[in-house]
Amino acid sequence: MSDLPTATVVEIYTDGACSGNPGPGGWGALLRYGAHTRELFGGEPEETTNNRMELMAAIRALESLKRPVSVRLHTDSTYVRSGILSWLAKWKSNGWQTSAKQPVKNADLWRRLEAAVERHEVEWLWVKGHAGDPGNERADALANMGVEEARGALSRAR
Repeated sequence: MSDLPTATVVEIYTDGACSGNPGPGGWGALLRYGAHTRELFGGEPEETTNNRMELMAAIRALESLKRPVSVRLHTDSTYVRSGILSWLAKWKSNGWQTSAKQPVKNADLWRRLEAAVERHEVEWLWVKGHAGDPGNERADALANMGVEEARGALSRAR
């Protein structure tokens, strides 16, 4: 998408969390554009996994963007980064099976992430988790807020 203005770069930090793995989970995303900041988070009270929540964080952040932009997406998940950059094309060509001929885990979310990425130019950056990076630390806090929200929904349902 070379028609995007070069000044239009959104910095996104994402993280997922789970209370138990599987267990109730949460996702969080911090979006920055110039002087503007937006925080997103949510949770799933049912049994979910860290990997699903990591994927949801990236999906929800990208889906929240109102128009095509250049994105620098920071994640501490090698699963998400390697999946989108290396594995996705192979999974698709193999009919959504791994090289071991097993169904791809979280294929529903991988498809959704692929669709969310299509509108944007996304640079996928890995950041070490829990290492003091302010964007990653805030995304982690937001993901944990999502876990707490999910726990609350779970306790209200009982």
